[in-house]
Amino acid sequence: MSEVRMMDRSDPGTDCGQDQDGPPLPDQVTSQRGGASRPELPGLPPPVTPSSSDVSPSPSAEASGLLSLPWEMLTNIASHLPAQCVIDVLPKVCHALENVGKDSTAWQLRAARLIGSRAGFPVGPREDFDWPSACVEMEQLTTCWTGQAHLKAKQTQEGEGERQPQDVALNPQEDLAEPQNQENGRRIEIDEHQPPRSLSPPPELECIHLPSGHIAQVNSVLLMGEGTVLATGSRDRNVKLWDLQAGSGATLLHTLGGQGDFSTHRGWVWCLSALGHQLASGGFDSTVRLWDLQAGGAKMGLIRAGAAVLCLSYQADVLLAGTFDKRVNMYDPRAAQPLVKSICLHGNAVMCMAADDKYIIAGSKGCTVAVYDRRAGKELKKLKLSSYLQSMSYRGCEVWAGDNSGMIHAFSMQAGTLKPISKFDVGHRAMITGIHRSAGSLYTCSTDCTVKVHIPCVPPRTLCTQHHKAGVNGLSVEAGVLAVASGDMHVQIWRPRK
Repeated sequence: MSEVRMMDRSDPGTDCGQDQDGPPLPDQVTSQRGGASRPELPGLPPPVTPSSSDVSPSPSAEASGLLSLPWEMLTNIASHLPAQCVIDVLPKVCHALENVGKDSTAWQLRAARLIGSRAGFPVGPREDFDWPSACVEMEQLTTCWTGQAHLKAKQTQEGEGERQPQDVALNPQEDLAEPQNQENGRRIEIDEHQPPRSLSPPPELECIHLPSGHIAQVNSVLLMGEGTVLATGSRDRNVKLWDLQAGSGATLLHTLGGQGDFSTHRGWVWCLSALGHQLASGGFDSTVRLWDLQAGGAKMGLIRAGAAVLCLSYQADVLLAGTFDKRVNMYDPRAAQPLVKSICLHGNAVMCMAADDKYIIAGSKGCTVAVYDRRAGKELKKLKLSSYLQSMSYRGCEVWAGDNSGMIHAFSMQAGTLKPISKFDVGHRAMITGIHRSAGSLYTCSTDCTVKVHIPCVPPRTLCTQHHKAGVNGLSVEAGVLAVASGDMHVQIWRPRK
């Protein structure tokens, strides 16, 4: 074999033209170069004759070595490199390899290999989807939670069952073998190819147990500052701030409260939300309390909501609170009279909520989910479900939610239109109390004493299951760090080892 040689960026033979995005579906990827002499490549579909606008950048005829290979072969080779390497390293080598990181088709091939040929990804719209970020997240998630560099999802023969990723049990005291378990009347199918669960946690992660700080169940956790600061809210009526950078553990910074206060709230602390250095806590004392993290957790204000506050969303221009009395309240924390507007979207308590600068999406115990247009000041749509949503995550054009029966719901959100996509059974046997979805990761927790880590495809691929001794009340994810609030007063933090 001839020597593989990288061309210097200054060599005019290595500048391979402009990048063109590939077609949208990884399982329908077509060749971007024509020519009858093109060799057939494993994993790529047969060649087609493209239009002039679909031609991918390709090395010039003067290039030699690796850069003389057809463009499709270069992208296929690059798809076996770590995604972060393609983004950070290849652009420093030459213009041709820099264009590899801009090729949408190459990223879709990588994503298809990570999730398996039978899974759909992404769940929502493909327009403007961030493929590089999704692939980086999926690879990091797989490495951390299974101890594998990549998922081996491709099968050599058509019809052969998909091999599932390793389900890692992090609490060996729990019963790990449940092949015949019945969950809410739904039989759980266990893949016969699935490897046995390991009793050891993945070596790429470290687990931090917070020292005993609360004297009752922890209802809510919130990671901030790139996963370096944690806020915990408890039924003991207190909110505590923790420094996760101190040594190898965690150090209590503050128990929030005003001068003369015996506790942070006068009722259970139920929810937390933050914007920059400002933290909001909501509780069963029908108040939202504001704290300045830059000033050591000093009290910034008190908002009386009129009913128990069950969910919060802190936006750049408004603080939103969902309450037990069926309302979503909009506050301006800077104003002397903070209430801007109170809207009634449901006929029952508002259990979960997500928002951006355009829309508010709220789920109710009355089994409805509603979309409110903030700019037009009106309700756009209301959906009726067979169960009620307890937790919600909204990013980009996708909304993921967990319900009271242990099912996950996925919605597409475009131009104010909320469209149900599918409902998934990922193995939870009870209410899903927390959910976090990003481009390449999905975390869920439940009162069935488990936390699950998935790839957010159709259907979700479960990488790992954590077993706890008590029900899990909530979770928070930030910069690859996972915090979990347990019903036995404990909080665990899982983060990549340095």
